[in-house]
Amino acid sequence: MNNKLGEIAKDYKSNATKNIADLPEVSTELEVFDDQFEITDKVTKQNKTVKQKVVCIDNINYRIPVSVFQQLKIVLEDNPNLKKFKVKKSGEGIDGTRYQVIPLV
Repeated sequence: MNNKLGEIAKDYKSNATKNIADLPEVSTELEVFDDQFEITDKVTKQNKTVKQKVVCIDNINYRIPVSVFQQLKIVLEDNPNLKKFKVKKSGEGIDGTRYQVIPLV
């Protein structure tokens, strides 16, 4: 079976983990999974395992930063029946990225 490069490229879907802030809304009922992957540390050149929490929607994993869990906990203390929220992301890089949990009605 021959496939043309252009046809394959059009159908290509990355399996890279996305970020929960990429979703227009998130249900508090979603199941959370542990995930991990290997990277090479840029400084030490050693392999290391990165662990993360993800939700899976339509076979795509979305990473949940720890700060989202922290903020959602506070929101749920005042609004325990919250069913949906969204996450706004600002900044870039490990130290510059910030997330804001926004409750949805």
